[in-house]
Amino acid sequence: MSKTVHITSPGQFSTLLNSSRVVVVDFFADWCGPCKAIAPVYEQLSAQLSRPGQITFTKVDTEAQKAIASTYNISSLPTFVIFKAGRETKRITGADPKGLDAAVKQLAREAGEADASGAGASSSSGSGERWLGAAAPRAYGDITEQVEIQGLDFLNVDSQAGAKRVLFANEKPSSLKDSKGKSKAASEGEAKDWIESDTDEQLMLFMPFQASIKLHTIHLTSVPVDDDEITRPKTVRLYSNRSHVLGFDEAEDTAATQVIEIQESDWDATTHTAKLELRYVKFQNISSLVMFVEDGDGDGEKTRLDRIRLFGETGEKRAMGKLEKIGDEQGE
Repeated sequence: MSKTVHITSPGQFSTLLNSSRVVVVDFFADWCGPCKAIAPVYEQLSAQLSRPGQITFTKVDTEAQKAIASTYNISSLPTFVIFKAGRETKRITGADPKGLDAAVKQLAREAGEADASGAGASSSSGSGERWLGAAAPRAYGDITEQVEIQGLDFLNVDSQAGAKRVLFANEKPSSLKDSKGKSKAASEGEAKDWIESDTDEQLMLFMPFQASIKLHTIHLTSVPVDDDEITRPKTVRLYSNRSHVLGFDEAEDTAATQVIEIQESDWDATTHTAKLELRYVKFQNISSLVMFVEDGDGDGEKTRLDRIRLFGETGEKRAMGKLEKIGDEQGE
């Protein structure tokens, strides 16, 4: 039985890139002769080297999945693209069995060495894998990397908290790295990897994106602390496609795209992450998001956020070009 995964949607592909350390992609078309010629070689490599969560072989029909082909600028067939930790590391154009075999086996050796050294044991061990806080929604991938870090604008953030970018870090929150599950205040001089509000419990966060996205779900992580002043978000107001951060008075006078009330039962007891499921139809093709934390779930005057993860789909980046068949060295 073939171990190769046939991609049926951009969401499935994005999810796979986030769940497998190495992903090998065969971009093909049914009408492409060289694609058919090299297919048995690809299937043999898939059968030999596929390992769940480590090395995954996929096939993308460029006629059926034009959005994916466009996103990765596939202009010739066949094209093989190898991703490691969600990032493209190598591209092989044309029916080149030797080149494909060598590239894939090299990555397989690297994956084996990483396993032997324990580098890939978990996302918190420094392997570079993303920590998601909770299970990703089915058929949608982690698109947090689309946040334009340089354009972030937050209001009412304690100056002693961590930098804005820590909210979108791939690593597991430092407060969860011990077995006790609760956080203590950072030691003097120790960098915080979370943020807190300043004068009251409200926070205003402006997040621009590098490309147009479709937003399906948001994961918020807020680790409870042994401090009555610190609380977790309760009422969250979301505003899409704003050109700048909203002032607090402006936000109250502006209709939100969606208002979410986070219940105590929504917080996972282990990861302290709540899943905010959005009205997907209202968050199509958005270029920015303003998140207004209106109040907290307790009497504390400071709201804490450790991580934000965004799930959905990334929009097309360029127009679909004309595909060209490329044969092997013998001119096939």
